[in-house]
Amino acid sequence: MKFRDPQIEMAHGAGGKASRRLVEGLFAPLLFGATTGPLGDAAHISLDGIRVAITTDSFVVKPLRFPGGSIGELAVNGTVNDLAVSGARAEALVVTYVLEAGLPTEILEAEVRAMAEAAKRAGVAIAGGDTKVVEHGKADQIYITTAGIGRPISGIAISPTSVRPGDKVLLSGPIGDHGITILLARGELELEAELCSDTRSVLPLVAALADAAAPGIRWMRDPTRGGVATSLNELARDCGLAVVLAEDAIPIRDTVRGACELLGLDPLHIANEGQFLAIVAAERADAALEALRRTPGGHEAVIIGEIREQPAATVLGATSYGGTRVIDMLVGDPLPRIC
Repeated sequence: MKFRDPQIEMAHGAGGKASRRLVEGLFAPLLFGATTGPLGDAAHISLDGIRVAITTDSFVVKPLRFPGGSIGELAVNGTVNDLAVSGARAEALVVTYVLEAGLPTEILEAEVRAMAEAAKRAGVAIAGGDTKVVEHGKADQIYITTAGIGRPISGIAISPTSVRPGDKVLLSGPIGDHGITILLARGELELEAELCSDTRSVLPLVAALADAAAPGIRWMRDPTRGGVATSLNELARDCGLAVVLAEDAIPIRDTVRGACELLGLDPLHIANEGQFLAIVAAERADAALEALRRTPGGHEAVIIGEIREQPAATVLGATSYGGTRVIDMLVGDPLPRIC
């Protein structure tokens, strides 16, 4: 794949097909060369025989504060979660703030406090950082970039190539809460709803899953930009197998479903910030599900599908009435600036 788009558009940051073209057609070949394999949420590397996981992320959400969270909390949780679903426990973060001149100090202080509180809840240290200030109008109040380093969780070794037909697809809870919350918080639509972002650390859930089913955990991902559909399409492509979802089993709140119907959106494309997907061997699936449901915040976990041989490299949705549809990756940019 070669990146041929003449300029960068908002869709290139939405996590769907345009983002994939940018990463695989421009960044990966120039930065990684011929060594590029399946791309994940974090890199696991060896330093003098010691395995560590490392990840980085940037946060440009608008508005800065929204029901259930804020950009500061989101920055911590998002980085901790990228490490968690790669099979690692976050140990330390470094943070960079890009601030717009004219930003009220009280807004900055609130977000720094939010980061500190989120880090304490997640059990991760803020080890350092950097600050830059740009001219008024050259940013949108605050942009935050984080980098995290983590320690691999014993017994977990995940890869798309380890996925096998018959494996089960687990989902930790309802989808779409974050993306729709951000959309409504902008106040640009004549819609009101009681809904909060799902932003949180998923590390306790991943740890519980590891304790119950570590040898059978094949793959994990937190479905942020691009949603569940994009994450599972990336998996299907990387493993060459089919992911078949029981659409009626996927937990979606009525508020999210109603907003998506009104706006012509698919909940499977909506971003999440506190849920994760896991592919687990069939013989370990029941134990994995029970462990998640016993863990605080995991009571709504559910098995939503399975891996099959055909149709290869495809995600299918099946209804209780016997109908099926192909579920594609996100195309375009329906919800800009959600993380």
